[in-house]
Formats: sequence, C-alpha cells, structure tokens
Amino acid sequence: MHRWSKLFVPTLREAPADAEVASHKFLLRAGYIRQLGAGIYNYLFLGQRSLNKVIGIVREEMDKIGQEFFLPAILPKEPWEESGRWTTMGDNMFRLKDRKGAEMCLGMTHEEIMTTIARGELRSYKQLPQIWYQIQTKFRDEPRPKAGLLRVRQFIMKDSYSFDLNAEGLDKSYDLHDAAYRAIFKRSGLKFVAVEADSGAMGGSRSQEFMVYTDAGEDLIASCPVCGYAANLEKAVSRLDPLDEMVATGDGTPELVSTPGCAAISDVAEFFKISPASDIKCVAYMVLKREAGSKHSAAKDTWHGVAAFLRGDHQVNETKLLGAIKGAELRTMQAEELQQYFKGPAGFLGPVGLTINEKPLGDGLTVVVDKSLEGRKNLVAGANKLDYHLRNVVPGRDFTWTVLADIRSVNEGEACPQDNCGGKLVVGKAVEVGHIFKLGTRYTETMGARVLDPNGKEVTPIMGSYGIGIERILTAAIEQSNDANGFWLPSSIAPFTVVVTVTNVADAALREAGETLAAELEAAGLDVLLDDRDERAGVKFKDADLVGIPYRINVGKKTASGQVELVSRATASSVDVAIAEVVTQVKRRVLEEKLLDESS
Repeated sequence: MHRWSKLFVPTLREAPADAEVASHKFLLRAGYIRQLGAGIYNYLFLGQRSLNKVIGIVREEMDKIGQEFFLPAILPKEPWEESGRWTTMGDNMFRLKDRKGAEMCLGMTHEEIMTTIARGELRSYKQLPQIWYQIQTKFRDEPRPKAGLLRVRQFIMKDSYSFDLNAEGLDKSYDLHDAAYRAIFKRSGLKFVAVEADSGAMGGSRSQEFMVYTDAGEDLIASCPVCGYAANLEKAVSRLDPLDEMVATGDGTPELVSTPGCAAISDVAEFFKISPASDIKCVAYMVLKREAGSKHSAAKDTWHGVAAFLRGDHQVNETKLLGAIKGAELRTMQAEELQQYFKGPAGFLGPVGLTINEKPLGDGLTVVVDKSLEGRKNLVAGANKLDYHLRNVVPGRDFTWTVLADIRSVNEGEACPQDNCGGKLVVGKAVEVGHIFKLGTRYTETMGARVLDPNGKEVTPIMGSYGIGIERILTAAIEQSNDANGFWLPSSIAPFTVVVTVTNVADAALREAGETLAAELEAAGLDVLLDDRDERAGVKFKDADLVGIPYRINVGKKTASGQVELVSRATASSVDVAIAEVVTQVKRRVLEEKLLDESS
C-alpha cells in the first residue's frame, strides 16, 4: 500500500512565474516534474507513475497489431545520409562525434534505422506485411522550448513503422493504426479529433493528426460543425464566395496610378475605394533549396528569390508555400534583395513586368500565385515603383507565374470545402497527440530495400510511419480537465484511482478505519493512496484536489456512524456512502467512466 507520508510528492502552493499554460503549472505544482534545463525535465514519482500507465495503454493496443522493438537512441550518420535527411533535418537534430571523429546524432525519429533492418532481413513478399514499433526516448534541438512538456528537447514517443508489398497493404496498415490510436486516446480519456495534416519533413502521400482542442495548443485546426470536416491550418482548404469584379477603366489595360504613401493594403483599398480582396498582395521571400541526394553538405545549399501573390485579405500559409515549391526554409527578403528581384520597394511590389523562372527555385525569381487569383479581373497591384500602383490587372493576361497553387490560410467563417455542405469553418487551437503518415517508398527506395513479389520480380516495399507523444497524452488530459484548484485525470492514466484521506491521524479509530478501507480497495484491484500524513484536513484536501487523483474518500467524524464521504474530483461533488458499500461504489464509478470514454 502506498502511504503519502512515505512518498516524495513535493507539491507547491504557487506555480513558478515562467509557467504559462495550465498543464505546465499543475505538473510543477503537483510534484509530477521538475525542470533541469531548457526543455529538459525530471519526471518524479507521480509523473512517472502516470506516464507508465499511458505507456501501458499504448503497449496493449499496439501489441494487437504489431511487434515491439527497442532501437538505439544514438545513431550513426550513414543511414541518415542514405535517406538525404542528414542535411534536411538541419539544426533540429542533435549532432555529435565519437572519440574517433565519426559523426553521429541523437534519434528524433527512426525511419532510417527501421529501413536498415528491413533491407537486411526482408527478402520475400511472404514476409510482409510487417508492423514494428518501439517506445523510446527521442531528442530534438528545439530552438524555443516552452509550455512545459508540450515543447521540449527530450521526450518519449511510441513510433511504429509498417512495411507492405503494395498500396492496398499500406491502406490496411494505416487503418489498423487509425483504429489503434482511437482506442488509445479514448482509453486515456481524451476528447480528440482526427484531422488532415501536412506531412512535413516525414514526406509521404497522406497524413492525419490526432488533436485535442486547448488554448495551450500551438496548432490551429479548421473544422466544420455541420459535416465534421477537420484539417490542420497547414492543410485546410475552403470554398470562397464569388466576388463582384471592378469595372475596367480606360482601355482596360494596366494603368499606372500615383498612390503616394499607400504602402499598406488598407491604404490601397481606401485610395481606390475597393475591397482588399481586389488588391493583389505580394509577400517576398528568400527560400532555401537543399541539394538533391544524400552526399551534399549544408554549404551546397542555396537561397532563391520567391514572390507569393494572393488576395489582399488573405495570409500566406508558409507551410503550403514551401510544399508547393519543395523549399526547405524561408525568410523575408531584405531591401537589397527586393531591389535585385523587383527593382522596387516594399509596399509597392507587384507581378507585372517581372522576369520569372520556368521551374521553382531556379536562378531568377520564382513566382507563386494563389489559386484564389485565378480567373479574377481588373485588380489592383503594386507597380514595383515607389508610390505607384497598377489597376486593371488581369492574372494570366498581364502576368504569368511559375507555380499556381493553394498557398493561403483559410479564415474562420469561410465555406466548408465538402460537397453539399453549407457549413462555415471555425478555427481553434489544439495540441497534437498523435500523427500517422503514408510514407510510400521514400525511404525504402533511397536506401535500397527490396523484396521479391509473387512473380519473382524485385519490388520496393511501401512504408507507413506512426507516432504518439507519450507526455502529450498526459499534458492534453490536464489541459482539458482542470480548475483553479488543480486537475483531475481519468482513472486509466491517473497515478492513483482513489486517495483515502484520514482527516485526523491522531484519532486511532479514524486511522484504523482508513487503513482497513485502503486495504479493501487495493484488494479489489484499485490503485490506492492512503493519506496518513499528520497534516490538517484542509491541507490534505487541497493536495488531493491538486494532484490529479479522480476520487477521494474522506475518513472523518461520520465514520463513527458507519459512513465516509466519497468525492468525485471531476464534478466537485460528494456523497455520503456506507463503509460497506465504498468499494462497490468506487468500482462502479470507474467502470462508468471507462465505458463513457470508450463510447465517446
């Protein structure tokens, strides 16, 4: 039996000043974690106990579909060179050299390592499909660690990898993970949503994130309350309402107009008496192009000018932009670069008269036009000349582009993109707890993994990659279930299911009743914490409310009449229960909670 008086549970009355989000504050105050350095945390008794329960759930569900491995955290450079990611991972990767000078890294993901195993061991289609997973510490040289365990430099991940003969097999492996993830998050008590997502550095043809809505989240999710459409803002699309075009002036060709001091979209709209939607916005970037192949160093990488054009009332989605031109990183153009590519100043940049690349990221300027400008007429645009704009500008007639693509962020209130749905999108913050990817043959192809198909032909296995952030399940649960006094966790991941609080340990009868009750609860299979500390009842109640335990049994004065108080932390409600009925009552509530979570 665990006795609070013997445990190390260093609770705090106030959170440190630098703790901003609820989960960070309460994990510190409840004694779950202590910070060692920027983005580096010690997990103390309660925190580790809760994380072990999360890991247990993950392992149980993953064992139904795959096999558990355990791979090294310190990895040689060579597999990463083969895939091309030694360079593309950039500064996010922790790099080091051993005493012989060999370059190595700390693993942030293990696609390459799993592929080396597949390459060395898989020979025939008869050995497929394979699903391999591990629960392992990962490392990421996060530039700005913050928000407690939400953005850290060392974390625990369940990462799994599937190898299939063809796309149909990958579909099955992907669906198996989708079902397993839903079971994991439901069992962990999370209210989550699955959304379309960008594959980012992982690559692949399709990916899906599992998100929990919270103001602490750094991701933005666009969703439709009518049909259920949901996507990360990096991937989300919408349908735009038709617009009334302006009437052309003069002969309808681009007309140079003096617009002194009108550098901002709002100033231009006011000057011409138009909607910002009829003004062409230009956002100028320098984009990093990484050399193809795996043998090039970062010194070979090159920066290229890119001009993004879109409606004046829209914002560039930089993830979409980089995806459209296969860029690695971007930054805003400086004044001398604007002069080089536009021969004009910021605030008056436009698409007419530019010399552009035929292919993205060539020697000249890459022009990317958002699809919302396609088919528009008689627009206003910068003239690439200080204090001047052009009107009567028609995309496709007066200027062309290197790439036409969706590069804008959707806005709240825009129409849902699904056919026959009249809903409007809403945008909310969320935290990612899981992500699944269809990788295709990106890694097996570049790293030379091959098997023989049923016809004896050598083919490349197709891969999937699937990740769950273990700490993020805990933090998301806290974010969605807290109040001013602390937080409450579902029984499935709480460090203890019930705390038996003896209100006065100096009273031998109360102490004995508490001991007996705790032993009975433990014998019934419940995780029990006996609060036998020599503290005031109020102190014990505050600590119990703080540390995330879902149920509390107060053993006090009513014990003399055969009753105790059963407190439900989630509802802040209490009821007097006969001592003989306590075990049955607590087990019933835990079961009801489990059924509710699994059916939601």
